[in-house]
Amino acid sequence: MKTISIKEKNDKAFEALKATRGYTNKMQAPKIVKLVVSSGVGSFKDKKKIDLVAEKLTKITGQKAAKKGAKVSIATFKVREGDPVGFQTTLRGKRMYDFLDRLINVALPRTKDFRGISSKGIDPMGNYTLGIRENTIFPETTDEELKDVFGLAVTIVTTAKNKDEARAFFDHLGFPFKKAEAEEATKKEKKKRDRKPKPEKVEDVA
Repeated sequence: MKTISIKEKNDKAFEALKATRGYTNKMQAPKIVKLVVSSGVGSFKDKKKIDLVAEKLTKITGQKAAKKGAKVSIATFKVREGDPVGFQTTLRGKRMYDFLDRLINVALPRTKDFRGISSKGIDPMGNYTLGIRENTIFPETTDEELKDVFGLAVTIVTTAKNKDEARAFFDHLGFPFKKAEAEEATKKEKKKRDRKPKPEKVEDVA
């Protein structure tokens, strides 16, 4: 059975959501704009490990990771202006969709005791940020030694107008949210639909 790609689902968002969201035009349906993958290295003192993070992040995303330097010097933390504090990659188009397909269908299911991801990372502007503790869930970096394992964050930027719309959109894309959270979201949506407007108070006219 062929797996439907994230791009195909993204393109079909209007047809899938118009009944429940009340869309009348394809432009109203949410779309993914870009994806940002980042990892902090501010606490690392070993230059080899800092270079390794940049190398592995490039392997995972398929695009060279850009270095983020400290904007100011902080003597307390022994950080000088310009010192690397992290690496970031911004993906669009084919690379973005390829990464999401691998993340959802390959990497996340490899997480130990995986029971789904939290929907709490959806912000009021309709974007979603997912924290990943170990980079080794990606097959490209499975040979990592324990001392070299690092975490990363994935931020998915969409055109969704609010948290509820984004949640419906991510559900359509097949994001494996925790079942308990999914059930709670369904209950809230049902309550909204079932909520009847209060009848206007009519005063008796003598």
